Amino acid sequence: MVVLMSVFDIKVENVVAFAVLGKDISLAKLIEKLNGVEYNPERFPGAVYRIKDPRAAALIFSSGKIVCTGARSIKLAKEATHKVVDSIRETGIDLPNKFNIRIENIVASTEIYTKNKLNLERLAFELENSEYEPESFPGLVYRIRNPKAAFLLFGSGKIICTGARRVEDIHIALENFKADLEGVGVKVKPIKNKPFLEDSEGIAK
Repeated sequence: MVVLMSVFDIKVENVVAFAVLGKDISLAKLIEKLNGVEYNPERFPGAVYRIKDPRAAALIFSSGKIVCTGARSIKLAKEATHKVVDSIRETGIDLPNKFNIRIENIVASTEIYTKNKLNLERLAFELENSEYEPESFPGLVYRIRNPKAAFLLFGSGKIICTGARRVEDIHIALENFKADLEGVGVKVKPIKNKPFLEDSEGIAK
C-alpha cells in the first residue's frame, strides 16, 4: 500500500465502470431468465439490473456494453461488474471470461472549514474556469484541466469532485483547487486532516 499525505479527507461516493464484452446480448431473453431486470425499450435502450452485494446498478446494452454505477470504490465497481456478467452468463448467454473494465468517472466529496458562508458570487468573478448561476444551481462549478476534474463548491464549504478516473487524480486536483482558492484570498482549512490511503488499484481506504 502507498500512503500519500493529503490535507483532505476524501470520501468516494460513486464509481462508474464501463465494460465491452464483444458479444451481443439478447435483452428480451435476459428479462425472461434473469430476475430483477428492468427493460422498457420505449423509454431507454438498455436493461437495468441491480445487485445488493456490492450495492450497484448496471445498464446492460444489446451490443454487449455494460455500465456499472453506484459502487463506493474502484475495487467494488470491478467486483460488481464481474457479478453482473456472471449473472448474465448463467442465463445461457455466451460471454467471454476475460474482458477489460474501464473506470469512467469517480465522484468524491470533502469539506473545508469556513467561519462565514463562502461568497460564491465573488469567487466566480475572481476564479477563471468557474461558473455560478444560483437561479439554477446553488453551487459554484470550477473546472481543472490537469488532471481533468470538475468541482462543485457550496457556500457551506462542501466540495464535490467529479470527472476524475483515479482517486489519485482527485487528490492532485484538490491540491490545485486549494492553491487557486488561496490565490484569491480564501483560507482553505479541511475539516479533517489524516493520511490519504490508496493501494495499487487507486482505491480509497
